[in-house]
Amino acid sequence: MKKYVLAALGGTVAGTVIATQLAGPLLAQEASNKASVYQQLDLFGDVFERIRAQYVEDVEPEKLIEAAINGMLTSLDPHSSYLPKKAFDDMQVQTRGQFGGLGIEVTQEDGYVKVVTPMDDTPAAAAGIQPGDFITHVNSESVLGLTLDQAVEKMRGPVGSEIVITVVREGTAEPFDVSIIRDTIKLTVVRARLEGSTAVVRLTTFNDQTYPGLEAGLKKVFDEAGGADKVNGVVLDLRNNPGGLLNQAIKVSDAFLEQGEIVSTRGRKPGDGERFNATAGDLTAGKPLVVLINGGSASASEIVAGALQDHHRAILVGTKSFGKGSVQSVIPLRGDGAMRLTTSRYYTPSGRSIQALGVHPDILVEQPPRAPADEKAEATPPRSRTEASLRGSLTNDSMTEDEKRMLQEEQARAEASAKLRAEDYQLAYAIDILRGSAAVNK
Repeated sequence: MKKYVLAALGGTVAGTVIATQLAGPLLAQEASNKASVYQQLDLFGDVFERIRAQYVEDVEPEKLIEAAINGMLTSLDPHSSYLPKKAFDDMQVQTRGQFGGLGIEVTQEDGYVKVVTPMDDTPAAAAGIQPGDFITHVNSESVLGLTLDQAVEKMRGPVGSEIVITVVREGTAEPFDVSIIRDTIKLTVVRARLEGSTAVVRLTTFNDQTYPGLEAGLKKVFDEAGGADKVNGVVLDLRNNPGGLLNQAIKVSDAFLEQGEIVSTRGRKPGDGERFNATAGDLTAGKPLVVLINGGSASASEIVAGALQDHHRAILVGTKSFGKGSVQSVIPLRGDGAMRLTTSRYYTPSGRSIQALGVHPDILVEQPPRAPADEKAEATPPRSRTEASLRGSLTNDSMTEDEKRMLQEEQARAEASAKLRAEDYQLAYAIDILRGSAAVNK
């Protein structure tokens, strides 16, 4: 017994010595780090006072502090920033679906403002702004060196006022100016319609209206078709959707899934992660699903596309998405402002991060540039000759009235499909997939 006690005591003494040997340098290092931080804060105070005392013009101390905070946050990544009271209020209004401006979602790259996507039915979309465009000047003033919030503030202004932005576009040799009239942006978050026997649902953003709009839109088109059994499938159009609220992305994904993981988030600490799972209930009752994505599909759009792809619930058609795989938390601060801070990365159900990589479609389909109206007319091929077009050909007098009506309906569908293909090739391709799937499964 004495041997066991001595052995235990020896282990305790040895452990104490080891702990002391390890803890000593660690404590010293921590103390050194704290001293270094305090020295840097003293340096900040020295610079702050020197600016107030010697800068060529008077500067408001509050603006200096705000600029310092914003500089600290924007140095982390393009999506972290400080939101003064007005910007915080504007962001809260935007998540409710109505705000003033040009109607573009932007980020920052190489010091310039980069367009993630123009929003549907907004002044920017009407002016032809495209995903991937760089905005280098606003009213002839360079945005180089400005923070993203400062550049965005330059683009804001009274409704009805004109703004001229200078755009650099890949494939265009020279920068060019675009004149836009500011307007109140009223987002129509969900558009649902019937194309033949296919339900087409377009989501323009993810805000508080998205899931309720999706639910109502699907019900409307199913009723219009005469019941869900009359619909051959659903096209979910997420092109140029810049994302938005995480909880709405989860709800939209859950609308098409019966079970399984939707998305997981992982922060810096192991305990900071969260996992979100689907619940029973598919709004489409398992109808075939095609999701359209492109380079303007970002953030929440990529969560939905990634979840549906990993669960093999949908076929993804289009081009690679934007690649924003991080989650920002908006943290209110004293003085009615807030900071937008990147707090985690999100991962699709298979465990992949799409940060800077994007979601790749199952079927790569580029959207051809739309030709001008006069070129379309010139490019229209001559009508092909058929037996029925030949002079003196025999008529088919064996067709019943019902068969003639069915033939006319088929011709009308073919003409509508050709028109849609000219207007929106990617959407027409998605509908063709569902039409072909329905034909095979009959």
